[in-house]
Amino acid sequence: MKSNRIESIDLLRGLVMVIMALDHVRDYFHYDAFLFAPTDLDQTNLMLFFTRFATHFCAPVFVFLAGTSAFFVGQRRDKKSLASWLLKRGVWLIFTELTVVKFAWLFKLDYTHTFIQVIWVLGVSMIFLAGFIYLPKYLTISISIIAILTHNLFDSVTFANPIISAIWTLLHVKSLFPFAGINLYVAYPMIPWIFVMPLGYYFGELYKKDVDKQFRIKKLWQYGIIITTLFIVLRVSNIYGDMFKWEMYDSLSLTIMSFFNLTKYPPSLLYLLITIGPTLIFLALAENFKGAIFNKLIIIGRVPMFFYVSHIFAIHIIAVIAALLTGYNFSDMIIDFWVNEQPALSGYGFNLFVVYLVWIFLIIILYPICRWFNKYKSSNRDKWWLSYL
Repeated sequence: MKSNRIESIDLLRGLVMVIMALDHVRDYFHYDAFLFAPTDLDQTNLMLFFTRFATHFCAPVFVFLAGTSAFFVGQRRDKKSLASWLLKRGVWLIFTELTVVKFAWLFKLDYTHTFIQVIWVLGVSMIFLAGFIYLPKYLTISISIIAILTHNLFDSVTFANPIISAIWTLLHVKSLFPFAGINLYVAYPMIPWIFVMPLGYYFGELYKKDVDKQFRIKKLWQYGIIITTLFIVLRVSNIYGDMFKWEMYDSLSLTIMSFFNLTKYPPSLLYLLITIGPTLIFLALAENFKGAIFNKLIIIGRVPMFFYVSHIFAIHIIAVIAALLTGYNFSDMIIDFWVNEQPALSGYGFNLFVVYLVWIFLIIILYPICRWFNKYKSSNRDKWWLSYL
């Protein structure tokens, strides 16, 4: 399925992978990351805020396009085979989150504190998608849209019973709770992510070979503008869509940051609208993007899991070197829970300019590795295990 259609999706995926890396570099290198959140309006600044805001596009695009990729896989398989593939890949991703990815973040495999993030939610969403594909198309789309539109109605729901509370946390609450002797930190609850992926799955129909390119571009513009407009209307009204309202400040920059200060964990309706809407507009434009930089992003977008795991290891290794050069020990970078909550790293870090330099350096060193792996995958399509990387 080599065409501009697929290349535009690979381009988008590659772009968000590169942007995602910036946020993770910030976690390991930015001095202020150890002091306050970049979305804390009392302490942040416009540059730092939008450095973080740009990365908000990453998780929704990962989950949405994972559904689209599943649709492409389904064009070569029957429904039973696709469901089996989704189940196995989902379980594999959850296992990878709890082992390889966890080790990359922390450089140890101590399960006293365990967090589940985007790879986990990709995995569990694939498991749910394996069931969704057996439902009628319009029923799946309707259920998914209703769930995304209404899930913020349950933001304040809590349960006293510890078992029910734990289940509810996995479903819809960013929280830390004890489970079988483990302090489990749920960064990515399942709702509404498990409903984003089915929409991405049926979105793949726009990229079937018999779909006219101009028709697809027209639909991408229409959907993108409608979703983005809905975000603007709801956000301006300040009535519904996010647990935090925006405020008018004497400072224009603070007002702008307040307007775009949205809830990611779990993603609010407004968060999903402002990330998915512009994403569809970007895809409409990307149909005609050409050039060396775009080609490099396409390569990265074709090996997303490989890039994800590699970039975490690379960031952590570079951070170890930076820590050693600034008077810290290697052991200080063996993380207990999260890097910017590590007491031994008090005083460590650099300004935002250095963060951007490290990010550029990271992408430069990772691109040749991704290019090599992409060629290896292309030359070894008979190796079944490569479909899980």
